[in-house]
Amino acid sequence: MTIFQKLFKFYLNASIHVAISVFSLAWITLLKFELPFDKNVLCFIFFATITGYNFVKYFGLARNHRRAMASWLRAILIFTLVSFILMSYFALKLELNTILILSGFGVVTFMYAIPFLPHRFFVDKHQNLRSISGLKVYVIGLVWAGVTVLLPLINEHYTFDFDVFLTCMQRFIFIIALMLPFELRDLKYDSLKLGTIPQKIGVQRTKKLGVVLSLMFFFLELFKTELIGSFILIQLIVALILIGFLYFSKESRSDVYTSFWVEGIPIIWLGLEICLIL
Repeated sequence: MTIFQKLFKFYLNASIHVAISVFSLAWITLLKFELPFDKNVLCFIFFATITGYNFVKYFGLARNHRRAMASWLRAILIFTLVSFILMSYFALKLELNTILILSGFGVVTFMYAIPFLPHRFFVDKHQNLRSISGLKVYVIGLVWAGVTVLLPLINEHYTFDFDVFLTCMQRFIFIIALMLPFELRDLKYDSLKLGTIPQKIGVQRTKKLGVVLSLMFFFLELFKTELIGSFILIQLIVALILIGFLYFSKESRSDVYTSFWVEGIPIIWLGLEICLIL
């Protein structure tokens, strides 16, 4: 394996790519509501995403292999610790209301990985939110929508209106649609007890659902009080890109297809928004 391949693998496994995607969605919110670039909240979201995702992915692995920990896992844990310190630094620069809202999302992230309820609620022995049948994709959608829409606006003291409500709905729908290629990829690995969307309705219906969600994501833009033609066009382009990736999604797709290309759609979206400004 070349140095480039190792760095790329670390880039994906250490959740840097997904953190850039979440960062991009939060920045898009600021652009759409014509708010200034907020370094503190965006950097906090970036490092919090790395910390949260790596905690969820590697907490159990690190706990069970403390004595024989692989070098790659040790490197990710050190990187996560540094990200946590930077997250804490930027958290101190946020508004109090923002921190209070963040604590709620932090609790959800904690419960997503840590056992906290009786066995009867779960499909396996892990006893965390991730193990509740059919809940995973909606928890992720809720957290991403809250972090990338509400937090930037709260920190800027933006008055919530109908457009904010629609943007939250759009972002939640967008994240659910974005998760479907991952659900399809993991179909061959997931226990049937997890009750994922493809397990419940099948592959083809999952793709059709993704198309419907993508179109809903676009058409909700038309109900906003202030319609901007360029924003509508970008929304359409993003919806079509998402539909394209959904169409080509299948169980045999590589991790790079989903974890890099599909996960990178928000980055493409941000690029389109920035090009619009320039």
